[in-house]
Amino acid sequence: MTGIRGSTKLLAVLGDPVGHSLSPVLQNAAIRKLGLDWRYMALPVAAAALPVALEGLHALGAVGLNVTIPHKQAVMPLLQAVTPLAQRLGAVNTLLRQPHGWTGDNTDMVGFMAPLQRQGVDLRNTTALVLGGGGSARAVVAGCSALGCGRILVAGRHSQRLERFLADARRLADHPEGVPWSGLDAVLASVELVVNTTPVGMSPAANACPLTPPQLDRLRPHTWVYDIIYTPRPTTLLRQARARGCATVDGLAMLVGQGAAALRRWSGRPEVDEDAMLTAASAALTAPPQFPTEPRDAPA
Repeated sequence: MTGIRGSTKLLAVLGDPVGHSLSPVLQNAAIRKLGLDWRYMALPVAAAALPVALEGLHALGAVGLNVTIPHKQAVMPLLQAVTPLAQRLGAVNTLLRQPHGWTGDNTDMVGFMAPLQRQGVDLRNTTALVLGGGGSARAVVAGCSALGCGRILVAGRHSQRLERFLADARRLADHPEGVPWSGLDAVLASVELVVNTTPVGMSPAANACPLTPPQLDRLRPHTWVYDIIYTPRPTTLLRQARARGCATVDGLAMLVGQGAAALRRWSGRPEVDEDAMLTAASAALTAPPQFPTEPRDAPA
């Protein structure tokens, strides 16, 4: 982007690593549409340097920040305040500038919900199945609850980890239920939404799939299948689900949704152009790399 001036304001995402991030691409596309004299960058910040980085960026007048792995929990005690939603989710991904520091917020739940809401998907009183119980699953469970799902199932491969996740997830949704991975066959035919929050199927292991073909055959046509992975695009899970008549959503739509929510908070402008963000990010994913990059990760 051209036209950087002395008045240009900075926004950034902080992570380690962060060179793979698509956030600068999609955010700058939307910033340009809004006509703001802002530029968004990806800044690598090691864990030990996070406190001084936050202080320095505040002193430099940064408009707003995102944080990603490994800072989404570690940043919380460094903040002036944390929103109730971020407290519930136990993680922060968006920092809002205050006079003497930063307030932490979380747009991951909104980002998960956004593509479903844009398509008018009605999930009230339905059953959702969440595959995996990691950090991203927390926002997904909370989002399913906010969308009105009457029953939320969480499948995990390790029983003790699943129980710990469910104990924590009860702050996010009413009565989430655990399903052992060996019990998936018994529930797949009864769900209206499946969300993969595991890394299975992410590049470079792009041929992997969290569900086997016989398990996918159990899904009813028009079941929604949502994969938070966006490299490759589409994933094997989404390709196979589409072949069986299922509707699909990928992780790039979630990334755009959470990024748009953050930009609305920073700018106070509701008219953020999510289509421009998605187009720019899609083009960046398909363009050949011009420089060596770190492996891309799924949104967390």
